Amino acid sequence: MSYARRLIHFSGTLVPAAYLVGVLEWSHVRLLLAVAAVAVVVLEVLRLYVGLDWTVFDRLTREYEQDNPAGYALAVVGAALVVLAFPPEVAVPALLVLTIADPIAGILGDVDSVDSRKAWWVMAVTFLVCLAITAPLMPLRAAVPVSVVVVFADAVKPRVFGFVVDDNFSIPVGAGVTGWLALTYLPPLL
Repeated sequence: MSYARRLIHFSGTLVPAAYLVGVLEWSHVRLLLAVAAVAVVVLEVLRLYVGLDWTVFDRLTREYEQDNPAGYALAVVGAALVVLAFPPEVAVPALLVLTIADPIAGILGDVDSVDSRKAWWVMAVTFLVCLAITAPLMPLRAAVPVSVVVVFADAVKPRVFGFVVDDNFSIPVGAGVTGWLALTYLPPLL
């Protein structure tokens, strides 16, 4: 299950990459993710409350996701919120850290439980991977705090009203908010 989930994460890189190489316009990215978010919310309502029981849900959801929104849905909703709220210079790095750094951290840490802790070296590698992704796309005054927030979001899965807030949601949203705040309020480093 773990590697299949990671492969799905990596496949999400296609959307921001398509924008970066000019295949998709930003308006298309926004529309695509908004439609996808509505679709996954409908699927999750059907899965959690109506009893839709597809084999793919059993194979790709973690134990704690059986009665909570699944990670794939949280990733799509989080990505949609980020592309709708922020400009590409903030949203694209936020999507890429979700689709590249998070699965790498997952493979290295191989932690599928809510209560497990990441090793320090996994967090250090996650930070460096995030920095390698964000630094070419945004100034360091934003890339560094975004990378720190992603490491924190990857390591901590809080519960809100009994639901686990998976890092698939907290990573893109945290990275987007942090990137925007840093670009808006922090002075250039040089």
